[in-house]
Amino acid sequence: MLEKRLEELKRRLETVKGEKCEVWTRVMGYHRPVSEFNKGKKSEFKERVYFEEDIALKRL
Repeated sequence: MLEKRLEELKRRLETVKGEKCEVWTRVMGYHRPVSEFNKGKKSEFKERVYFEEDIALKRL
């Protein structure tokens, strides 16, 4: 029964359509959409490493 339900949900998920989501980030003290970044800034944005407190605390 669970497998049938899972297959049904997978089929329904294939038809789900979303909409574009605008991502904003802080650059040089102000916020702006990532879609307006130049090629270099987009590359930097993809390489960012985000701070995670749990990981930092484990290193202490």
